[in-house]
Amino acid sequence: MPEGDTVWQAAKRLHDALAGHVLTRSDLRVPRFATADLTGRTVLDVTPRGKHLLTRIEGGLTLHSHLRMDGSWKVYANGQRWSGGPGHQIRAILGTTHRTAVGYRLPVLELLRTTDEDRAVGHLGPDLLGPDWDPDRALANVLKDPARELGEALLDQRNLAGIGNVYKSELCFLLGVTPWLPAGELPADRAAKLPALAKKLLEANRERPVRITTGLRGQDLFVYGRARRPCLRCRTPIRVAEQGDGSRERPTYWCPVCQPGPAPAPARRPSRYTTN
Repeated sequence: MPEGDTVWQAAKRLHDALAGHVLTRSDLRVPRFATADLTGRTVLDVTPRGKHLLTRIEGGLTLHSHLRMDGSWKVYANGQRWSGGPGHQIRAILGTTHRTAVGYRLPVLELLRTTDEDRAVGHLGPDLLGPDWDPDRALANVLKDPARELGEALLDQRNLAGIGNVYKSELCFLLGVTPWLPAGELPADRAAKLPALAKKLLEANRERPVRITTGLRGQDLFVYGRARRPCLRCRTPIRVAEQGDGSRERPTYWCPVCQPGPAPAPARRPSRYTTN
């Protein structure tokens, strides 16, 4: 699933292509909004909110989308061949005289009044890349359920918005704790570092084509996607196991030496998780 930095990049591409321009083409290919016509309206801005995208349009309307696992927005120059997937996967088309934005495989797409945006994103915690960022509130949210596993608390967008599975694993490595540590057992000195560290990672990567957390040449990530490869600090093989319940399970990576503490048995078939 795209994380906050990836969604920020998508919002920037859409904003640069559409904001300030009148829509000359509008096609929302979801049953509920199939008859909506946005042509003739000016796109005001495209704003990321955690992992959500809010395209605000003249007349008090907002097109809300969420990429989840497979969705994407592609921007094309007029006349350029579309290459984001087959036509039946297109869920939205927004065109101007210069650019066309095409939304592929969007699992969430709805048109709502801008004044009702809270209905879509009001449940989110402070946005790591947004103007509402509040480190104290974010940390309090993460720690409010002390028995909850830290990795799960970090992924909960109601606590803080923007962290996905990659940053969950990388943050826990940098904090020196396992993602299965109960949040209430996070040492106070490390808890104090968590909000600023999370923000630093996302801000450092929001304009990069390749996500980097290590600062090491040729090594992008400390643990994520590196199952069975040696830890960059201690050379112990990185482990991987699922974290979460049922459909919410996510492959989670950690170093058993650099991140001592509670952890399940490593995955029996880690090879499926060996690539970034």
